[in-house]
Amino acid sequence: MRRLLPVSFLLLSTAAWADVPRVATDIAPVHSLVAQVMAGVGTPDLTIPPGASPHSYAMRPSEARALAGADLVVWVGPSLTAWLGNPIDTLAGDALRLELENAAGTVMLENRTGVAFEVHDHTANHDDDAEEEGRDDHADHGGHDHPEDSIDPHLWLDPVNASLWLGAISVALGQLDPENAKIYAANAAKGQGDMAKLQARIQAQLEPVQRRPFAVFHDAYHYFEARFGVEASAALLLSDGSAPSAARLDEVRNVVQSINAVCVFTEPQFNPGLVAALAEEGSLKSALLDPLGAALTPGPALYGEMIQELATSFANCLIE
Repeated sequence: MRRLLPVSFLLLSTAAWADVPRVATDIAPVHSLVAQVMAGVGTPDLTIPPGASPHSYAMRPSEARALAGADLVVWVGPSLTAWLGNPIDTLAGDALRLELENAAGTVMLENRTGVAFEVHDHTANHDDDAEEEGRDDHADHGGHDHPEDSIDPHLWLDPVNASLWLGAISVALGQLDPENAKIYAANAAKGQGDMAKLQARIQAQLEPVQRRPFAVFHDAYHYFEARFGVEASAALLLSDGSAPSAARLDEVRNVVQSINAVCVFTEPQFNPGLVAALAEEGSLKSALLDPLGAALTPGPALYGEMIQELATSFANCLIE
């Protein structure tokens, strides 16, 4: 029988494990967070390579074997990779699970619909404002008030979520492996400190380009956009990565022209040729956004490098 792993109260055995827990993760950014917490103790396994789309992927035998041997599975959850639920049930039925989308306090946003998006006026201190008002205009916390298919699944692109998850991962590993619990906790605390510094640097980097109009190829960046006050006006693909119709392509082109967009962003997981159809006017620049770290080396450093690369791409393409 499978065992689910709540984040607030982990129903785990308190007995010490003879070996370091074997941990399977879904995507490279989550793998990076787990690798940070496990530094000096062990190394997690990665199920979905950075260059593959998590919306659909056929596991290789080596990845299936790693999943089958896992003591703990850490994944974003079914909102991102619903197809992975069955392999986890079949191959890792006895493993404990940490579904990060269900971590208490996780910022969750609704999927955006249509072609043109309503652009909100975000500021660098929107969290402080929300705290004063007792709410957050851009998120619900806890992730339990949304139908699963209404959640934008790219939750890892908000560093606040990633920082929270470091703590949840530390608690899970510490209860599986009490002998190394202090190491996991110290690694998580260090990672959270580094994350806070990274967030502050990016906030300063992107402040000059806030409210600059742009479009994205794939609506995957709402968490990053909302956190740092740069929001897309339109997307060619919806958040699930489904292919656009000719009518949607025409509508996006009209929106891009009507808002005088300065940039359209593509990403390595999808066909960039469709973006070229939008960039018919020479004034529309194009740049690459990589939400999975496809060109980066998997490991502890990947998450921070990926988020910083996103910020640099936004800053360079949106600057006047």
